[in-house]
Amino acid sequence: MLSHFVASLAVLGMPPFFAILLSEEFASTQLHLIGWLYVLPTAFSALAAPWWGRFADRYGARHSLIRAQLGLALGFFLASQADSVGGFALALAIQGLLGGTFAASNIWLARELEGRRLTRALTAMQASARAALVVAPILFGALIGAVSPLNLYAWLALLPLAAAVLMATLPARKTTHKRADTRNATEGSSQHKAQDTVESVSPWLLLWLQFGFSFACVVTYPYFIPDLQVRFTGLSTVTLAALFSLPHLVYLALSAPLGKVLTPHCPRRTLLLAFAVMAVACGAQYGLTGDHWLSQFGMFLARLAMGLAMTAAFIALHQLMSGARRTQIGRMFGRLDAAAKWAGVAAGLSAGILASAFGLASPFLAATGVLAALCLSLSPRLTSLLPSSSQRTRT
Repeated sequence: MLSHFVASLAVLGMPPFFAILLSEEFASTQLHLIGWLYVLPTAFSALAAPWWGRFADRYGARHSLIRAQLGLALGFFLASQADSVGGFALALAIQGLLGGTFAASNIWLARELEGRRLTRALTAMQASARAALVVAPILFGALIGAVSPLNLYAWLALLPLAAAVLMATLPARKTTHKRADTRNATEGSSQHKAQDTVESVSPWLLLWLQFGFSFACVVTYPYFIPDLQVRFTGLSTVTLAALFSLPHLVYLALSAPLGKVLTPHCPRRTLLLAFAVMAVACGAQYGLTGDHWLSQFGMFLARLAMGLAMTAAFIALHQLMSGARRTQIGRMFGRLDAAAKWAGVAAGLSAGILASAFGLASPFLAATGVLAALCLSLSPRLTSLLPSSSQRTRT
């Protein structure tokens, strides 16, 4: 988690300042390039994710994670040496192609842990990503006044290098013997040990849930603040930023306690309820407008509900991931990461098209529609058409 947080700071901290970088470093006024620069590393990461997953299966999860951290360091160093927008774009492409620390971290965790322990670990990894999402823009916003953006990239290359050193110095764990000993101990005293029941679903359904949920979250991001500036003219920039961050802050505050409450329950039912609540919250955010305090308070409640539903959905989705097959773990998590990355690319492009054609608030309607489709896909009639779900019991 510490290694991932350190690497994520660099990945998530700089994109908000691409406009400053283009104008100060390359004297470019082509601000439409910002959107393409945002999407570029994500698209290349999505292309490479399945391949790196197979790499982890063949050469080991630890080697794959260290490889991803070194790839990020190389991408950041090349970005610091760029002398044109094209060179900077190439560095971002290399960052996406050789990076992928989140997927590599999840593969490593899946090798080390099983069942509910894996669910808790995956949920904690999301907390690491969201903490970086909150901290990084503030931290680098303060630094960028004293250090030029390209020079800052050179210093940021040290962060994934430090993460690689941390991972390389971790002692190896003999998990196979530990699990065997645990099984033997449980068989000898089964009345004192609780069973860890994990539900599994069709891999195709899991990929769709990952893609749809990621799309519904990301599509509302790009135009959230500009949209609310038009609809709620009385709100300050600080308040708008706080509303944007609220769902992420809810996840950071409640993911651990909510995970303990939700883990014993059926993850598909939790997902169905979470997607339904999130759809209603996105619909409410689309409809609310005006500077009346009731509308503003309603937006706060909608963002709060969205954060709670998002947290519950992540926990349930991680339960389903932990119940997936134990063979070719790298390949499976590589595909899941690719699904999330392609969802991010599709969401970013869709948000731009929808906002220009139907207004800045229209991405909320798109999120509502996708969430409704996710709810329908979890209905028993539709899931019965896919390979049957099962309950797998592990001790």
